[in-house]
Formats: sequence, C-alpha cells, structure tokens
Amino acid sequence: MEKTVVELFAGVGGFRCGFNHVTLEDGVVHEDDTWDFVWANQWEPSTKTQAAYDCYVERFGESENHVNEDIAAVDKTKIPNHTLLVGGFPCQDYSVARSLSNEKGIEGKKGVLWWQIAEVLEEKRPPFVLLENVDRLLKSPSFQRGRDFGVMLRTLLDNGYSVEWRVINAAEYGFPQRRRRVFIFAYHKSTNYYKKMDKVPFEDLIYNQGIFAQNFPIKANTSSQTNLSGNNLKTSDEFNQTSISKKEFEDLVDLSDNFSFSFLNAGLMHKGNIYTFKTEPDCDEITTLGSIIEKGEVDEKYFLKDEKLEKMKYLKGSKRIERTKPNGEKYFFTEGNIAFPDYLDRPARTMLTSESTMNRSSHIIKDVQTGELRTITPVEAERIQMFPDNWTNVESPAMTERRRYFMMGNALVVGIVQKLGKYLENIVNQED
Repeated sequence: MEKTVVELFAGVGGFRCGFNHVTLEDGVVHEDDTWDFVWANQWEPSTKTQAAYDCYVERFGESENHVNEDIAAVDKTKIPNHTLLVGGFPCQDYSVARSLSNEKGIEGKKGVLWWQIAEVLEEKRPPFVLLENVDRLLKSPSFQRGRDFGVMLRTLLDNGYSVEWRVINAAEYGFPQRRRRVFIFAYHKSTNYYKKMDKVPFEDLIYNQGIFAQNFPIKANTSSQTNLSGNNLKTSDEFNQTSISKKEFEDLVDLSDNFSFSFLNAGLMHKGNIYTFKTEPDCDEITTLGSIIEKGEVDEKYFLKDEKLEKMKYLKGSKRIERTKPNGEKYFFTEGNIAFPDYLDRPARTMLTSESTMNRSSHIIKDVQTGELRTITPVEAERIQMFPDNWTNVESPAMTERRRYFMMGNALVVGIVQKLGKYLENIVNQED
C-alpha cells in the first residue's frame, strides 16, 4: 500500500514536518520521501492574508494540490485517493439535527469543520486517519459532557472505522513543552490492522499493543476490574464503558440529542462499544526550556524595559479585583501567580497564539548572556514546537514576527507526530 497523505487544516505543515523528518538549512528544505503528501488544504477565513498557506507553499513548493480555499467549498470527489488523512481541527459544536424539509436528512451545524472531515471520509474512505485536537473535546459541551466526541465517534463508526485515542502531554514524553492534546487514530474495517486489533483484548490494546501504548508508554493498569459487561459501567474511577451502536442510538441525531458520557484520557471505540481508561505516562525523559533557548546575542527589542517590565510583573502576579456584573452585583476576580521569569530547568508552558505580547501567558526568560528579562524569540517559539529554526521566516510575502508567534501558538508538537508517523509506516507496510 502506498504511503499517501492528505493534510487538512495544514497550517504551516506540522504533520508533514514530523512525518518526513523535514529540516531547513540555509533556506533549503530537506525532506524524506517516506510519505507522499498528495494534497493539502489551508484556509484562514478570518483574515484577508493567508500567512500559514504562504509559509506552506514557500517551504513545500507551488502545486495545484496545495489548495488555499474554504474546505467547505472544495469538491471532495476531486481530492486524490489516499492512505492516510491527517489534520488538526478546531474544537467546535458538533451537534446535528434533521433538516426542516427532511429532504437532506441529517445536517451538521454550518461552519463546523468536523463535517468537512466527515465528507472526506464518506467520499474517499481512507484506510487510516490521524487527527489532533484540544483535550477539552472529550468533555464538550459543558451541559452535555462527552456529546461532541460521541458524535465524532459515531460518525467514524457509521463510516466503518474503529478508533483509539489518547490525551498526550508532550512534556511527559521528553518534549520541550507542557502541551496537552488529544490524538485520534482511526482505522477502517477493510484493513489488515483492523482485523489484527479485532483479536486483541481492549485493555491489552490500550496498555500494550495499540499505537499510543507502543509509542507513548503508560504505567500498568492496577485498578480492579472484575466485571466488564453492561452499558455505562463504572468499575472504578479508572475505567468507563458504554455503547454508541445502532442498538443504543437510532442514528446520529438520536445520539446528539441524548448521549452523555465521561471520556477519560485514553480509550477505544470498536464495533460501537467504547472502553475508556484513566492512564498515567511512563517516561523519565525531560527536555527543559533552558536547553533550547538561544545562547548567542539576542536583539535588544526582545528585552523588557521600564514600563513593559513593570506591566509584565503585574500581569504575572496574583490579583483580587472587585468587579461589577451588568445587574449591579459585586464580585471578586482572582488569579494566582505565574512563574516570573519562566523556569529554565523545566519544559516550557503551553504556548498560545498571544505569545510575545504583553499578556500573562507569554514566556519571559532570563537571557543567558545578559541576565536580563526578555520574551522568547520567534526561533525559540519554533523550537518549543520542534519546527526547524526559522521555519516561519518566509519572504514571499514576508511574515511579520507577530504572525510567526501566532503560527506557533496554533501548531502541534512536531516530535509527537514524528513518532506516530514512523510507527504508521510499519502499519501501512503490513497492508500489502
């Protein structure tokens, strides 16, 4: 089976950088040819400029298969056939309803990008799917916990897939950032891998034989489980079980209206049955922020002086401020301290799109040469996400520094998908 990939919501190419071990030397991209990225889509609807797409094209070249168009407007039949579909997509409201006229049957909420993924699955049926999202997806929405992820799983089930997921904190596996994201791996019932996993007990798949256990080890399960039958069973806080099969829910609308479940940080959906576990990482590796910061001379513009320094001290400090609600009711807004400056002997905190601005979430470090406080540089932001140095320093058109930070705040940790891509090679090789 060919190792072909379609990349949705491609951003600046994090999946491709990881899968193909991409490096950048003197502005020249060096890329393994292990995975053939046959089509990529990147579209930012909220801005006229398309900085992420421009970066992707500058690094990987102009191509009719590098598409800068709203994915909702793309004819899914025109997307090339592929072995693996990848993408990091927004956490949105995935609820569904029946159309008013019933002519179109079930309809997802307009503008929700999950339904674009679903259209690709329905049209192309790729053997494998790897997706990334924020970990709050598992508990969304707050008024019907687990519904959104349940809708996703049922959509995948209806298209013939089994699913394994895991919330991974990159720092807990030796990467330089404390960033928690849920990774979702789906495999179609037509694959050899599906048939192999069908014979593996679900607990053994989660703790030993699944794609995540093989690459991101977890501690052995010590919780007692004497009875693993029945719907929505809870043997302990470590394990939950339920079903989203057609026997339990008539269709996607029924599930969307009525499903609620406590998804834990690891799990499996197979033949409509869901098994979910609370797991703990088993890794002693650590990469500190101090090990990746620039050691040479850093431009003066990154240093905090006078008013900026005082403002950042205030933003990072604890607060208890009286405020008034619209109805006149008084309340206190409180927040605790954030390390100031950031600890260099630990992994970086989660990087946000506001990085480097006068915001309490921005990293502030003690410069190696001067000992003075400064923001991190764009290159350091790229290192936190494990991109090549100056990956977002593109020229046609030039990307502003503010956008460079923004791109990294939106990106994924390249090292995680690099490990998963290597393992997926073996899975796909066994499909021949």
